[in-house]
Order: sequence, then structure tokens, then C-alpha cells
Amino acid sequence: MGHPVSFLLTVCLALTLGACQASLPPLPAWQSSQGRDDAQLGRIVDVGSGQVLSPEQLVQRLADAPRVLVGEKHDNPDHHALQLWLLRVMQSRRPQGSLLLEMLQPQQQALVDGLKQSSPLPADLPKALAWQAGWDWAQYGPIVREALGRPYPLLAANLSPDEIRQAYRHPSSPSGERSNAPEVVKALTEQVRAGHCDLLPPSQLPAMLAVQQQRDRRMAERLLSAPQPALLFAGSYHVRKDLGVPLHLADLGAQGTSKVLLLTEVGEVVEPGMADFVWYTAALPEQDYCAQLRKGH
Repeated sequence: MGHPVSFLLTVCLALTLGACQASLPPLPAWQSSQGRDDAQLGRIVDVGSGQVLSPEQLVQRLADAPRVLVGEKHDNPDHHALQLWLLRVMQSRRPQGSLLLEMLQPQQQALVDGLKQSSPLPADLPKALAWQAGWDWAQYGPIVREALGRPYPLLAANLSPDEIRQAYRHPSSPSGERSNAPEVVKALTEQVRAGHCDLLPPSQLPAMLAVQQQRDRRMAERLLSAPQPALLFAGSYHVRKDLGVPLHLADLGAQGTSKVLLLTEVGEVVEPGMADFVWYTAALPEQDYCAQLRKGH
């Protein structure tokens, strides 16, 4: 039998550690208006097994992965609130290596790095970052501010405007069997077509597909070069295991585990193979975006 004092110290240490890890900060309140009575709301599911997880179990399963990819619907405020919550919880469990954002382009990286050294932050932070107007600062600002105030790097994960134009004018596919498999190319082409409301001439689809694939390849490259554990926030199609960045990571010979979490509105279907985990959120009111686009044609 061990020494009683040593035994007591071990018990006290175990209790202390347990207390530190027992509780998570409260989840943010739902902001979106639809699906609040849906039984699916707030449910976290392991997509492969169908097991329902607690937020604590999800964090435990993500915390050990060198790369975590979180897919969002860009205009859903609940997705950004959960991303901020997740970022804070993950960095409280282990040192955060880096945060990568689809919303940042390479030419903004020097501005971001300069602001990491700045205290206090400028009053007009979007201007100081040359923030792109297409990304709603009200949604992304809290995440950016959180990352700028932490020691880990905040990294651009997108192409530059010039690179996007080049990919469009001279379409080419990144190398790799997985990202260029016929079923992947077919599904991505359909997603591009539907995402542009069937308004694109068929001749433009290869160029738009090339832009999508080059953006996915850039995110994969940035994840591989980023300090680990790395966390990426991007649109859901970009992070999907069956279509996006994970295929490019595999083609680039990525070592270690990548985990994919999709933030998904209630009522949407996430099939096995799309992600590792899905977190069902409140939904935005349905909008016919295509009707708005068709008015201009």
C-alpha cells in the first residue's frame, strides 16, 4: 500500500483536474428564427456511427486532432457564435496552433500580422484589415478580434483576386487522384451550376469549377503549413470530406488526422462520408436567392 500522504495528494490532484475540465462555458443562445421546436435542434451527431454527442464529448474528440475543419453557412449568425465558442473552448483545452479563415486573402496577411503587434486595436478594425465587404463584419468581427488578441497566428486561407482571375481565365485542375475523381468533379460541377441558379452558360462551368478546386487546394496547402493544432473556418462545401479540402490534403500526403465538423441548419441532410460530426443549428427563414439573381438577367 502506498504512503497515505502520497495517496491523498493523488486524489486531490485528480479532483482538481476534474473540476477544471468538468464544465464548459454556456452555449450561445440561438439567434436564427426557424426550427426552434425541431427535435434536431442543438443535436451533435457522430456522422459515422450515428451516436449523439454532448458538447463536451465533441470537444474531446476534436482537441487531439492536428487539423479541425469547421464548415459554416456564411450568413447564419448561429454558426459564427458557435465557431467563437468552439475556438475559446478548444484553446482552453490545449494550446491553439493557428486559426485559418476562408475570409482572409493573402494580401491581407501583412495587415493581420501587424495588428497582432498592436494594442489597443484600431477603432476601425475592418478598414485596418482591408476587410472584404462581401463578408459581414458583424458576423466575423468577434472571431477576428478573439484571434488577434491571442498569441497564435491568424492566417489567410483563400486565393488572392489575381489568383482567382488567373484560375478563371486559364482553368486547370490541381494534381491528385482523389480531388479529381470523376464523381467528385461531377458533384462539384453540379454544385457550381446550382449555386449560380442555372444562370451560367455551360461553357463557363469548367472555369468556375477550377476556381473552386484551386481555392480548396490553397486551403489544404495553408493547413499543412500552419502551426498545429490548426483550425479552419470555411464554407461547408469547402470542408466536406467527399468534395473539398480533405481530398486535397490526402492528395498532398497529409500526415495525421483531420476532423470535419459541419454546422448545419435543422432539416438538412448530412450523409456518411460528408463529415465526421454535424451540429444542427437553428435555421434562417427561407429565401429565394435565385429569384433575386434572375431579376438581373
